Amino acid sequence: MSRACASAEGATQSRPVSFRATLSRDFRAVFERDPAARSRWTVLLTYPGFHAVVLYRLAHALYCRRLTLAARLLSLLARFLTGVEIHPAATIGAGFFIDHGMGVVIGETTVIGEEVTLYQGVSLGGTGKEKGRKRHPTLGNHVLVGAGAKVLGNVTIGEGARVGSNAVVLRSIPPHSTVVGIPGRVVRSKEPGYPEWTLNHQDMPDPNQERLEQLEKTVARLTDELRQLKKSSGADTPE
Repeated sequence: MSRACASAEGATQSRPVSFRATLSRDFRAVFERDPAARSRWTVLLTYPGFHAVVLYRLAHALYCRRLTLAARLLSLLARFLTGVEIHPAATIGAGFFIDHGMGVVIGETTVIGEEVTLYQGVSLGGTGKEKGRKRHPTLGNHVLVGAGAKVLGNVTIGEGARVGSNAVVLRSIPPHSTVVGIPGRVVRSKEPGYPEWTLNHQDMPDPNQERLEQLEKTVARLTDELRQLKKSSGADTPE
């Protein structure tokens, strides 16, 4: 294993985990986070997200042994079969789950922690063409990224953070935060000590709606103050 692969894996895992143990955790993650998973054979035969993770693990092992061409060919095959494109140089911790999978893109210098969930259409991409530098995101443990979200550049998504669907994240996000919008902005923070595997969109805050509600409260308060002033001055109160 190359020094780069060893140092990257050390950044995502607290202790070394065998290839078999890592795949086992990936497999268990499907049942933990997808209520539609009915049986082991269903997952093994019909889950492209899991297939993409298995093929990535094999390609990454080849890449770390400097068999880069074989690794790239295997990742190309994985893209053809699953619709998921993961560069074999990316570093992904155990317990990784891709729900539905189609359209997911993970760049070369991406680092993903343990027990991370991505939904369909997620891009973990770069914003520049610098060689020899990290240009893709780093995701901490227990991060969840909603469908269609884009996380771009050398940014860090803190542990336990949730990225809402179709958000575009261009800046680092603190741990245990919820991010929505274009560009992505933190709209909620939560204390550590959870994970939340489901992205409940009905519970996601709507910044525009919140601003409208604040504006309505402000107008109501000012109207009440104006009424009180006119009443104290003896003027007629507006209807």
